[in-house]
Amino acid sequence: MSWLLPTLALVTGLVAGAIFAFLNIPIPAPPELAGVMGIVGLFGGYKLIQWLGVGIDLLEMLGV
Repeated sequence: MSWLLPTLALVTGLVAGAIFAFLNIPIPAPPELAGVMGIVGLFGGYKLIQWLGVGIDLLEMLGV
């Protein structure tokens, strides 16, 4: 896995966060660690199901 994209995303997030703080406006993300960990957990669960190779295509089932 290339670390370039995650590194660029982290740097972009840090710069954007610094700008939001400097301008004293709320960030468009959970301001608490619990909210951030919820997002990390959501991503982890998604990747786990992909790794296990299980799941259904809900859109196909609904005919969308």
